[in-house]
Amino acid sequence: MAARRPVTGANHGAVISFTFDDFPRTALKSGGEILKAHGLFGTYYAAMAMMGTVNHLGEQFRREDLDVLLRDGHELAGHTYGHVSCRKLSTDQFVEDMRKGQRAIQEVTGGECSSNFAFPYGEVTVAGKRMVGQEVWSARGAWGGCNGPQIDLNLLRANKLYGGMEQLTRIQQLILENERRQGWLIFYSHDVQPMPSPYGCDPELLKSVVAFAALHAARILPVKDVVAEFMAAPAQAAHSTV
Repeated sequence: MAARRPVTGANHGAVISFTFDDFPRTALKSGGEILKAHGLFGTYYAAMAMMGTVNHLGEQFRREDLDVLLRDGHELAGHTYGHVSCRKLSTDQFVEDMRKGQRAIQEVTGGECSSNFAFPYGEVTVAGKRMVGQEVWSARGAWGGCNGPQIDLNLLRANKLYGGMEQLTRIQQLILENERRQGWLIFYSHDVQPMPSPYGCDPELLKSVVAFAALHAARILPVKDVVAEFMAAPAQAAHSTV
């Protein structure tokens, strides 16, 4: 698979995606239920070495959570195997760990791993971006803003969904800006619990953001569905070394 140049997002309308990294159990048990209540689906970027562990985000996903995630229609995507930074390994080592993560998901689920990816910690190098772009359909970073009118599938922009209700006004402004631009707005978080970690959000914030987004987005889709629209229009995407 070759890396792809930025593609034009015009005529796709305003789109919003909700994504969760690592992922803590609360991201599915609480966050997934909030999306499900609206008939919506999210994207979960899983680092398989974290399965069954506990860390500062709380209890991480268990094996059975992957079955629930897929049964409920969410997207399960790659996040490396060991949750390693692109800046801490050689490019070849990083890509191999990414491949290992994808293989681990496929082995555990029987093949259910999308061709989308998120860089752990949002950390990227030029060489890492180029090589990863040859392996997957999209790679998400952690730089804020809307995707569009040109969309770089090798480094999708994404916005923190952290904290409590004090963040709601800021996030609503992002949604309104995305509606004006008719772009693709991606949110990311980790745990979803009443006293979240510094990298998670309160369920009440997520509920409010999802409800507001439903009023101000043409569509709310997992990453795989948005990317599939671009892949269905091959004239929009061209090979690149960037």
